[in-house]
Amino acid sequence: MIRTKKSDPMTNVGDLKAMKENIKRLFSYMATYRYRLSCAIILMIGFSIAMGILPTLMGTATDIITGKGSLEQLQYVLIFFILDAAALWVCGHFSQRLLSDISQDALYTLRNDLFTHMQTLSLGFFDRQPIGELMSRLSNDTDVIDQFFSNGIQQVLQSVTTVIILTIIMIIIDPFLTLLVYLAVIGLLWISTTIARISGPAFDNMQEELGELNGYAEERLAGQKISIAYQQEESTAKGFLSISEHVARIGAKAEFVALSSVPATTIMANLQMILLLVVGGAMIIDGDIQLGELVAFLGLSSSISTPLSQIFSEYALIMNAIAGASRVFRILDEKPAVADGENAIPMPTISGDVIFDHVDFAYVPGRTVLKDNTFHANPGQIFGLCGPTGAGKSTIINILTRYYDIMSGSIQVDNVRIDSVKQDSLRAQIAQVLQEPFLFSGTIMDNLRYAREDATDEECVDAAKQAGAYEFIMAQPEGFDTFLMDGGANLSQGQRQMLTIARAMVAHPRLLILDEATSNVDTRTEKLIQNGLLHLQEGKTSFIIAHRLSTIRHADCILVINEGEIVERGTHNELMKKKGFYFNLYMSQFRGKLSAVTGVS
Repeated sequence: MIRTKKSDPMTNVGDLKAMKENIKRLFSYMATYRYRLSCAIILMIGFSIAMGILPTLMGTATDIITGKGSLEQLQYVLIFFILDAAALWVCGHFSQRLLSDISQDALYTLRNDLFTHMQTLSLGFFDRQPIGELMSRLSNDTDVIDQFFSNGIQQVLQSVTTVIILTIIMIIIDPFLTLLVYLAVIGLLWISTTIARISGPAFDNMQEELGELNGYAEERLAGQKISIAYQQEESTAKGFLSISEHVARIGAKAEFVALSSVPATTIMANLQMILLLVVGGAMIIDGDIQLGELVAFLGLSSSISTPLSQIFSEYALIMNAIAGASRVFRILDEKPAVADGENAIPMPTISGDVIFDHVDFAYVPGRTVLKDNTFHANPGQIFGLCGPTGAGKSTIINILTRYYDIMSGSIQVDNVRIDSVKQDSLRAQIAQVLQEPFLFSGTIMDNLRYAREDATDEECVDAAKQAGAYEFIMAQPEGFDTFLMDGGANLSQGQRQMLTIARAMVAHPRLLILDEATSNVDTRTEKLIQNGLLHLQEGKTSFIIAHRLSTIRHADCILVINEGEIVERGTHNELMKKKGFYFNLYMSQFRGKLSAVTGVS
């Protein structure tokens, strides 16, 4: 299997500037809930203060014992200890509870933003992105962010707050000993920065490879029937294993580098303790401090080491979340290639007059697909589009529906340029019946109403009758309330196609696009579908993409397209009389059918 490295337009996540930006954007989702977050921070400060009081009480108790204080004084220390422990539990419990709720709300908002933004992107975006990778960003990437929000961010916020509060307390007790503690902290910061530069790219690479793995799995599972038909199950499994092993190696490297911070933290914490004992012991001998102060300081420094260790123990989780966030934000920063203009107006109700005026188009700059296309379809006319594979038939439909913007020329519907109106208002008046019918999981009624949410049950039933689908629907266990599996897998191909025709009728379109809607069904079902299509076409301007030329013999005008240009146009009889490109195309299909019947080539 050939593996290619995908380019990434974004700054590598290992770059500290990019990391800070991603972290800032992640926190902005939590900052939305500022009041609850403020309460959580106040409780965390209370928790940190309570934690800082514990070592000072130990130091006080030590001074009372070594200074031969009274039992009553120790009792007061014990009472303060109990009250402090209670405050510690209350602040810790409720701050974590608040943060947990905020984290889930933030993740909910982020996930909704991501999916909603995807719905605004142009078709060209989905042409460039494998569905498996998009699913990876909605699942894998949001999952690692979920872990960060649910666990990592709580630990990090509490740990940072604790370090700040305890540092202030230590400075108050003894600035010099505080300096010794932070010699070790500086060492930890240097280690963390080094690890970030190494593990950051590894985690980013791992998330990219996971996206490729998901894309491979999604594609192969969708084509499982083909894999079985061509005995490619073993090859498919090997391909998955190859990518999976690559992901595992990258993941192991990323985790190893990130987790190496844990033993480094332990070493620096022990070094810090040794420095305090040696220097603090010397200061006690010299009479500069009391034993109780050193005991309190040892407790405080130990309390600082714990949150620092927690921060670095979450390092792998944080780096993974940043890598996932960079991929999510990359989609959120994506702009629609086709956008409504500032002065775009709703498309008025159209009669179906369509004009292409010297239209040029290219999917990729420099590679023109349509060249100087000009034609005029009057309201109610049926236009057939035919030509070799890749000639540009579907492209004409894609730009008529404004899935893509043209390079030059103009497209007008009822003398209104389609780039001057809102896309939704244009597409709401266009219905499409494609060669491969697609249905969603849900009831039959839900699928019919998908075309127009405010359609009544009566309108949906009437559309089903006109499309010839009513009888087979009523033969289903629950009639119109029958639940369809993914893609309508519990229906035949012909039944699915009749439902898509009924769905198009529910939309009440003014323009109709048919992409060889009967090519994959048997003769009997084709007749039923053709009857439904005749009902659907009544009074509408229709464009029919034809692979079998017999389906457009009745068209008012046939456009013959080759290499992006309209090379012939006219009715079937007119084109047959010319004996040109269309004639040869039609006769090649006719001879093919004749050979199939007679057995003579």
